[in-house]
Amino acid sequence: MRDAVAYTVDDPRFSTGQVVGPSMLTRDGEEHARHRAPFADSLRLAAVRDRFSSVVLEETDQLIDAFKADGHAELRRALAGPLAARVVATLLGLEAAETGAMLGWYDAIVKSVDVITSGGEPTDAGKEAFEQLREAVEPSLRDVGDLRPDEAVSNAAVMMFGGIETTEGMIANLMFHLLAMHEGDVDPSELPNAVEESLRMEPAAAVIDRYATEDVVLGGAEIARGDLVTISLAGANRDPSFFPDPDRFDIHRENARHNIAFAHGPHVCVGMHLARMEALTAAHRLFERLPGLRIDPERPAAPRGLVFRKPPTLDVLWN
Repeated sequence: MRDAVAYTVDDPRFSTGQVVGPSMLTRDGEEHARHRAPFADSLRLAAVRDRFSSVVLEETDQLIDAFKADGHAELRRALAGPLAARVVATLLGLEAAETGAMLGWYDAIVKSVDVITSGGEPTDAGKEAFEQLREAVEPSLRDVGDLRPDEAVSNAAVMMFGGIETTEGMIANLMFHLLAMHEGDVDPSELPNAVEESLRMEPAAAVIDRYATEDVVLGGAEIARGDLVTISLAGANRDPSFFPDPDRFDIHRENARHNIAFAHGPHVCVGMHLARMEALTAAHRLFERLPGLRIDPERPAAPRGLVFRKPPTLDVLWN
């Protein structure tokens, strides 16, 4: 099977029923490289460190400043979502975009995805949100190689949607695991591996789709060329033959970094280095600045969702 499309062009699970045009998700080989390269170059590890280290730190501290004196917060909406949205806006040159509006767009799209995954039809709110996203992205695009305008918009939409949704979930899941299972008692030096273990334990995107390029038999199942195959990243990350005691969150797990939360191959997540930086920075600053950080016992939470997994809310207290 090719490590190829996560969503096809006319698949409503991404476009909510709208034809979004070709993108890096829907191409392979040289065409895939042409679509991906203009965005991938600025997201290589060294480039991310140079361009985004100070941006992510400043945005994280500004968000914490807004609620630090309150003694309580809902971290998904107060920190994780806004941080992911602001960083993606910077990446795409949309600094003037209103964070609340951006979060509203992807909330509507995600809800539409969940409805369709459960057997329903794309929602009108999801369709409208995608069009608003398109209108905001198109004027700001530049340095996109030889991509046509429609191709550039489609890829920018992929970057915006993926960068906000999965990074928000990654941050929320990480903080949930650290607070629920370690009560925040984590040495800062352990946080990088904790990020990897959280990705393994609870990937923000639990499943991906791929298409078979030839007839194969996999695990006794016959798969014909062209068949859609839904792959559980969450299941692979809990393979007991590779990750012993897979249902236990273990920040010392030696092979945690071998998780496949960002998929693998040519279509590995283009923003994985930036997402890791955001999650690690958020965790560092939250523990440094909010002593006694803990989950509000009156408002317990846990990750949930069929395709996208994260706590619906993550209410916390501190001293």
